[in-house]
Amino acid sequence: MKKLLFPFIIVFVAILSGCSSEESEKTPEKNYFTLWNQCEALTALQAYVKDVTDRNSANYIKEEDRIATFDMDGTFVAELYPTYFEYNLLEYRVLDDPTYKNIAPDDVKEAAQDIRDFVRYGKALPAHFDMKHAYAAAKAYAGMTLAEFDAYVKAYAAKPANGFSGMTYGEGFYKPMLQVFDYLKANGFTFYVVSGSDRFLCRALVDAIGIEPNRVIGMDVKLRSRKQGEEAGVNYTMGKEEDLIRTDELIIKNLKTNKVLQISQEIGKVPVLSFGNSGGDTSMHNYCLSNPLKSAAFMLIADDEARDHANREKALNLGQQWWSSGYHVISMRDDFKTIYGDGVVKTDFTFNE
Repeated sequence: MKKLLFPFIIVFVAILSGCSSEESEKTPEKNYFTLWNQCEALTALQAYVKDVTDRNSANYIKEEDRIATFDMDGTFVAELYPTYFEYNLLEYRVLDDPTYKNIAPDDVKEAAQDIRDFVRYGKALPAHFDMKHAYAAAKAYAGMTLAEFDAYVKAYAAKPANGFSGMTYGEGFYKPMLQVFDYLKANGFTFYVVSGSDRFLCRALVDAIGIEPNRVIGMDVKLRSRKQGEEAGVNYTMGKEEDLIRTDELIIKNLKTNKVLQISQEIGKVPVLSFGNSGGDTSMHNYCLSNPLKSAAFMLIADDEARDHANREKALNLGQQWWSSGYHVISMRDDFKTIYGDGVVKTDFTFNE
């Protein structure tokens, strides 16, 4: 009897050994969200991605249709030092930059002063200031080549961020949100930055995190070649040695429904994922949720008063509004283990007179 059992035991042990060997060779699924606490929004995102990337799911989405759109300011880039980066930049350009401040047009100076009065003294910005700023910014950087403007933005971004220690403006990324980019990329998604800020300003900022310039949509001003003058582009042939320069003519402020129009024109597909933080992003979210393919939208709220310059009461009220609109809500306070990373500390704002 023992002789009959012996071969069976050997085979059984071999099977067990084979299973153990196979299991040991499996690579555990990467944890992309080491900077997140487990939360509703993260659970929803992971469940969504798992569903639409499963070929056996009725909600499977082909890779070419896995399009995600992200607002920039307040969604993955800090906007509270003490206001938007592009507002801070215009204030500096017009009121502090010795190469420009003495030649800035009066209406541009007025817009810059509005920003200064807002950030230093709490004076409310005028109604529809987003458009006032857009026209002023178009004029303030007119005549710069694209390379000169890129360098100008990056030079300002290298300055210490007001309201924080241990961080420059150009380092002011919400690190947990950068993990969302990595996760989506690993799962076959293509993502685009769709911002109200100047397109070329956005390109300069996101260059540091490897987002390609052709995946950035933003506010646009008209460009021309250096020697083109006032001639239309159909009547002028650009030379080999010419640069492209910015003009003072605003084409579009990329907010609200304008975001949808730009997405349609430049991407040509309706996104299936959308990420934002304000009312300027709701049109983009609603466009995403209109997609016949399974879709989802996420709103981030700035409710962390300890680690960022935030208004928790206002943020929570907005969170309720976004939730009732069918968006998943990301809480910076509750859902992020860190915002800017180790060594970055919120401080009081300081202003040089």
